[in-house]
Amino acid sequence: MENNIFFSKESPAMLAAFEQAQTNFKYFWRELYWERRRIVPALNFAFVKMAFAQEGLTEPNGEPTVEYMWIGNIDFDGITIRGTLDNEPGKLTNVKVGDVIERPISGISDWMFAINGRAYGGYTVQVLRQEMDDSQRAEHDKAWGLDFGDPDNILAVYEQDKHPDNLIEHPMSKNMQASLKTFLTENPIHVNSKDDLGYTMLHREAIAGNKACVEVLLEMGADAAARTNGGYTAADFARMLKWEHF
Repeated sequence: MENNIFFSKESPAMLAAFEQAQTNFKYFWRELYWERRRIVPALNFAFVKMAFAQEGLTEPNGEPTVEYMWIGNIDFDGITIRGTLDNEPGKLTNVKVGDVIERPISGISDWMFAINGRAYGGYTVQVLRQEMDDSQRAEHDKAWGLDFGDPDNILAVYEQDKHPDNLIEHPMSKNMQASLKTFLTENPIHVNSKDDLGYTMLHREAIAGNKACVEVLLEMGADAAARTNGGYTAADFARMLKWEHF
């Protein structure tokens, strides 16, 4: 069954939340990309939510039984999201905790990460919080141990409310520009080296929306026409993910 079949059973508000999560997934990946380069971790957690069903398993009304569960250990190659199932299914028997899951961005229903106890993303969670009164929200947030903020003003990037320019460029990308140039000057082999999938550093930085790093790489001679084994250039990824500041 396709994910759009699962999604079609949801309310308009929840469908809108799914769409927003898919559109803004690039920000989730950008934060996780930098997290893996930090010496001191900053994220409390980072998960993606996906829908699951099982052939032949239906509700009493005949509709498919759908469970939305969180996926951790996320990786992303610009096309496919990969991770491991973090939830124990309630009714489904065709998946289990620890299973490796692969989906395109269109196959996710939500994502969320937290820094210093502040939640970012969580679009479907906020739909539910919108239906709660203040005391119910407080109880909900206490159970999660997180500050979800205003459900009508969902933040996609760190300190977006204080620094809206963080939507354009991650602060670490700008801060690392000089050190990246030094590293590539001392290690020029890395400017155009490829991994087993044919990705160069330019591909990876473009996927994460790191314009400052992309500029350094191009200045140092990175091949903008280099293609992955799947045939994609760095510009292809930036365009597909709609990094409009490039």
